[in-house]
Amino acid sequence: MKKTMFALAIAICMMGAVLSGGCQSSAKKVENAQDNVQDAKNNLTDANQALVKARKDSIQQFKDESEKTISQYNKNLAELRAKIVNEKKDTKAKYEKRLGELEQKNLEMKNKLSNFKDQENNKWQSFKNEFDHDMNELGTAIKDFGKKNTK
Repeated sequence: MKKTMFALAIAICMMGAVLSGGCQSSAKKVENAQDNVQDAKNNLTDANQALVKARKDSIQQFKDESEKTISQYNKNLAELRAKIVNEKKDTKAKYEKRLGELEQKNLEMKNKLSNFKDQENNKWQSFKNEFDHDMNELGTAIKDFGKKNTK
């Protein structure tokens, strides 16, 4: 009987230790889970800030490169204008009209770039694609003009 009581006492002590340790463990698990949630929120905030900064940097880089291209197109157009000075009167008038159109398009591209506000996240990619397309068309038109393929 002493052995049974002793075994029962040990079993009760072990169950008490397990139960009291289990409660402590659950509380600690909840605390750890709350810490993990807070860390995840902080990481998300940091990632969002990094994304916004990267996006702004990308937009600024695109604007800088596009402004350089527009400036180069202005130089090319000025060179073409200087070349047509010695053309015949009717040809010169045609070339000047076409150069005026190209200069106007170049100015419109510059204004379009400077007027773009990057507050609308979903519109940036479509703006960029459209702007690149228009710039490529303008560049091709300037190069073709230099070859005197216009009639």
